[in-house]
Amino acid sequence: MKRAVVIGGGITGLTAAFRLRELAAEREIPLVVTVLEASRRAGGALLTIRRDGFIAEAGADSFITDKPDAIDLARRLGLENELIGTNTENRGAFVVRSGRMVPIPEGFALMAPGRIGPIMRSPIFSPLGKLRIALERFIPARRIGDDESLASFVRRRLGREALDRLVQPLAGGIYVGDPERLSMAASFARFREMERQHGSLYRGVRRSVGPAAATGGVRYGLFASFRTGMGALTQRLEQRLGEGLMHDAAVAAVKRSDESWRLAMETGGEIEADAVICTASAPAAARILATVAPEASRDLAAIEYESSAVVNLAYDERDLTRPIGRFGAVVPAGEHRRIVALSFSSLKFPGRAPAGQFLVRAFVGGAFNRAMLDFDDDRLIAEVRDELRALVGIEAAPRMTAVNRWLGAMPQYHVGHLERVARIERETAGINGFAIAGAALRGVGIPDCIAAGSVAAQTVFAALIESS
Repeated sequence: MKRAVVIGGGITGLTAAFRLRELAAEREIPLVVTVLEASRRAGGALLTIRRDGFIAEAGADSFITDKPDAIDLARRLGLENELIGTNTENRGAFVVRSGRMVPIPEGFALMAPGRIGPIMRSPIFSPLGKLRIALERFIPARRIGDDESLASFVRRRLGREALDRLVQPLAGGIYVGDPERLSMAASFARFREMERQHGSLYRGVRRSVGPAAATGGVRYGLFASFRTGMGALTQRLEQRLGEGLMHDAAVAAVKRSDESWRLAMETGGEIEADAVICTASAPAAARILATVAPEASRDLAAIEYESSAVVNLAYDERDLTRPIGRFGAVVPAGEHRRIVALSFSSLKFPGRAPAGQFLVRAFVGGAFNRAMLDFDDDRLIAEVRDELRALVGIEAAPRMTAVNRWLGAMPQYHVGHLERVARIERETAGINGFAIAGAALRGVGIPDCIAAGSVAAQTVFAALIESS
């Protein structure tokens, strides 16, 4: 009887454990799989609050479907019929400009202008800013060279105004980070490749998705969730793992002993295993691997994280004094507001609020407003209400609120990140019966984490087979 231990019960770790069980069942090999989760709750950044008929997401509210891993996992878990897409009406988003919510121009996909006409008509940019964006297709491409920051890339291709007024808040909605430090190669490789292959972002987006699709900008039809919220995915994984999932089980260190592993627990005692998958956060993984992979440990410790909070508020639809008509809004740092973004949940996905009710969530904190995380819950709610009053016109008190803090939860892929990850992977690849995976390495999206967990499972399973 072989035993595999997965450190970390986020989506990566839960997927790795589930995949190990699948592989063992397929090969009819007896294998005990245990997940050690340091906290009282598994699921990581996936957390759904179901209260008074509302389905409120405290973390990620959806995943992208052009990467097949999440859809495939949902199918294997029997959740395929629970998948839902975004509402077809109201697709689109706002950006805050001079205190007003202004529609993002059609065809503008994060940092790639698929259409010039809507940009020219938009009040977001000055005449010179519009001209600079229009000239993007004539800017020589940089097809070789080292990694560069998001800010450097966007200023070079689209100009400073495009960065400050639109790209920074859009990218900030993903990483809550500083564009001066975020790596293009690690965070936004698709746009880097557009430049290298097509010579410009404008030509790249039109050739990759076609002129007709490029007119739509962000392809909201590619986002999916579950009828009962994203928590359905982790809850089904927990059900499948059963007693194999242990909570309040923090690992202090691991060491290799002959042909087996020994995991020292923070509460005392040891657990023995034939294979280990580490999906803990980078700081935790650095501590755990300090003796077995000292160089990887140092690189993991150098990966920085940002913190944020999500504030969900519910209202009666009659409290809305003006129509919204879009899924959400992003806020540039230069606007000096208290929020990073707004997501109008009940407009984005069906079934998120009872009939006649309205659900919105606000994101606060991140690289440009860390002080917000020092506020208590009541103060955070009051600040968000002030922003909703100013931007959306909601004066009424919310009928339901929920505050969830994600302290040190978002890894930052700073310039040079991929070189650091390559060093981590080189050292850990030489350790038999071990694999490392997680959001800190090669992707923060849900499909990326699921894919990483599956690959890690296949790696250690192959080692277990070889050692049998």
